Amino acid sequence: MITTIQIDNNVKSKLDHFKIHPRETYNELIARLMEECKGKMVDEESLKETIEILSDPETLREIAEGIQEFEQGKGKTLEEVEKKLGIRYRH
Repeated sequence: MITTIQIDNNVKSKLDHFKIHPRETYNELIARLMEECKGKMVDEESLKETIEILSDPETLREIAEGIQEFEQGKGKTLEEVEKKLGIRYRH
């Protein structure tokens, strides 16, 4: 089934910049862009976790302190953290 959609000239112009070649149809272009975005979508659970972190002033303070310590050359090496947590990040 074929349908018609309306877009303004500004949107059409922006879509033209995404075309691989001038003869690529808008249907092909939109299908390709949707396929490329498929793996980049953020799932709802990840979004909720991010909102929770950003809503917690204590967590944000700790993150800011960690960044500051890192920039000052303080902190622990990856190996020290791995040992403390009992994990091995690198294979």
